[in-house]
Amino acid sequence: MSPRATLTQFWRQIPFFVWLVALWMLLWGQFTVLAFLTGVIVAIFVTRVFRLPPVELSGRVNLWYGLVFVVRFLADLILGSLTVAWQVLDARRQPGAGVIAVPLVTDDDLIMTHTAVTASLIPGSLVLETDRERRILYLHVIGLRTMADVEKQRKAVRSWERRIVMAVGSRAQVAQIRDAAAASSRPVEVGE
Repeated sequence: MSPRATLTQFWRQIPFFVWLVALWMLLWGQFTVLAFLTGVIVAIFVTRVFRLPPVELSGRVNLWYGLVFVVRFLADLILGSLTVAWQVLDARRQPGAGVIAVPLVTDDDLIMTHTAVTASLIPGSLVLETDRERRILYLHVIGLRTMADVEKQRKAVRSWERRIVMAVGSRAQVAQIRDAAAASSRPVEVGE
């Protein structure tokens, strides 16, 4: 491998290396120099021992959509927590639950993973399985009573996928998301 290719691969892996260090510091609940240094050591160890194939990033980051993602995530995190708490405390009725399938638009493993993690972090839903070949997430969701509730949850997961793609997806993925949105908003012709 040429020095230039090695350097390019190194720079592409920097975000994951930084993420491992940040995750280490979050696990210890300390943002100190010692936690940082041990995080760097652990990240080097993990990336050298467990040689995973390099993840291809799009190289595109949209800060505005990234901010929209973070703000919406925090709002949904709070709303989901309050909703689940209310469902637990409401003794008059059971919240209802079910397993739903959510087909995704993009076929990128990283986008699918981010979407699944985001959907699982919002209280009230948990990803049970992913079908990588057909691009489907299977979620266990509480608070489902009607088909409208099911469609609302599917729409919520697809909107997370859209926000993630708009923030860090490639230009082709952004076009794919926009095409899917345009196709779903146009009226269905008889005979289609």
